[in-house]
Amino acid sequence: QVQLVESGGGLVQAGGSLRLSCAASGIIINNYRMGWYRQAPGKQRELVAAFSSGGSTNYADFVKGRFTISRDNAKNTMYLQMNSLKPEDTAVYSCVLVRTYGSNVWGQGTQVTVSS
Repeated sequence: QVQLVESGGGLVQAGGSLRLSCAASGIIINNYRMGWYRQAPGKQRELVAAFSSGGSTNYADFVKGRFTISRDNAKNTMYLQMNSLKPEDTAVYSCVLVRTYGSNVWGQGTQVTVSS
């Protein structure tokens, strides 16, 4: 069974940093498209950052220069380094693995709360 498990969320003051992890099991993440999404209360889920199938990265404008997506294939884990956090970054952050065949796999999400 394929699973993604996020960790690293928490409460941080504005200007602080957090690193989220997305650990995969039951699948080797090499060469899969993967990404991070977030959903704030009352808002739609939005893309934060992602890897394309070619391995390039793309970021939402609202996180460019502050967040960095990365992955360690040896650990089968994807990361999201979040710096200079703002209160508006408060949301549940979820990772996703995109499969060509079959449904995408989502993690359960991790709460990030940024206080002002």
